[in-house]
Amino acid sequence: MIRSELVQQLSVDNPELSLRDIETIVTVFFDEIGKRLANDGRVELRGFGAFSTRARDARTGRNPRTGELVPVEAKRVPYFKPGKDMRVRLNMG
Repeated sequence: MIRSELVQQLSVDNPELSLRDIETIVTVFFDEIGKRLANDGRVELRGFGAFSTRARDARTGRNPRTGELVPVEAKRVPYFKPGKDMRVRLNMG
């Protein structure tokens, strides 16, 4: 599901909310998660899961086109750990 599909589904499920309000809510929600993660934070949504970041060490990679070795800098990457309720829902059937 992409963002626009999420907005559409929320609109169908919540006809009392305007499409514009739903778009604003979804945008603010994702922006806040992104801001927290950018500051090395953690976002936990009970029953759903937790978003955090993980460190990746610097390494030597390879350019797939030329085969040349290239340095890859250390970086932080997003990580998601599903919550217990989510794991149960996924494995119910």
